[in-house]
Amino acid sequence: MSGDGNSSLGHKAFSRSRSHFADRITADGRDGWPVAAGRYRLVVSRACPWASRSLVVRRLLGLEDALSLAVADPIQDDRSWRFTLDPDGRDPVLGIRYLSEAYDRRETGYPGGVSVPAVVDVPSGQLVTNDYQRLTLDLATEWTALHRPGAPDLYPEKHRDEIDTVMAEVYEDVNNGVYRAGFANGQQAYEEACAGVFRRLEVLAGRLAGQRYLVGDTLTEADVRLFTTLVRFDAVYHGHFKCNRWKLAEQPVLWAYARDLYQTPGFGDTVDFDHIKRHYYQVHTGINPTRVVPLGPDTAGWLTPHHREELGGRPFGDGTPPGPVPAGEEIPVAGRP
Repeated sequence: MSGDGNSSLGHKAFSRSRSHFADRITADGRDGWPVAAGRYRLVVSRACPWASRSLVVRRLLGLEDALSLAVADPIQDDRSWRFTLDPDGRDPVLGIRYLSEAYDRRETGYPGGVSVPAVVDVPSGQLVTNDYQRLTLDLATEWTALHRPGAPDLYPEKHRDEIDTVMAEVYEDVNNGVYRAGFANGQQAYEEACAGVFRRLEVLAGRLAGQRYLVGDTLTEADVRLFTTLVRFDAVYHGHFKCNRWKLAEQPVLWAYARDLYQTPGFGDTVDFDHIKRHYYQVHTGINPTRVVPLGPDTAGWLTPHHREELGGRPFGDGTPPGPVPAGEEIPVAGRP
């Protein structure tokens, strides 16, 4: 999620920019960035659904000790993501006040905005990648030597074609569809995007009515990518983005599925509803010029029984759940149900 042009949102046609820095961190280091414990720092906003993918995958795979975490303030200023949650307003590892400083060390005058998730090379202070589509897949497949014992296979080879197909449909109509609806600059563009969101959600509900997870009987990257939109749906997309044909809590299958994931270690323990709401409502001044943050919805429902275990499935396959959230990474009380 980029911080550029927030005041213009809703006033011009929305188009998501591609990741400009698409280097990959791989086991063989073919792009010049070999997998190495402690070398890289993951910079996220807990408000951002694209960054939230990496938070969930990092937890599920047990990469917390290998890949350190920097959490940006959900409220940006004109230089975008900033480290004002940290003492003295600086990231304690990178020593910078703004994520843009890591971008500038990599390339000056780069096109596009400053986006998260971003992976920074700690020794040089340079940005390595902001390719949110590839990052989590590489964490699952290239970082295996550093996975915790019992880590799930989130991108199993035998299901990759199906996973890729589901993820492409979810991205186009749901992950990005809510943005195309929310930032539409005309009635027709909004109606087409909004209709597409709900058409796809209905298809997904049909798929999930008889199976616990999107592909196979275990958690995969496809579930991670759908979850990060669903967990934000009632809090921001229903009202702020006008995706309001129905609430997630009114769709029995998807609501139960989303609660099942939220209550699975590695998912809900990365979600900060306070960061989510404050970012969307206070930063997107083009569509919410008053910056007023609504009081609702009540998030207590996320902790209610979902009964999805009755469908079978094994969340972690032959593996095990991740351990406790590391000290310092817990969600503050204000952000939890």
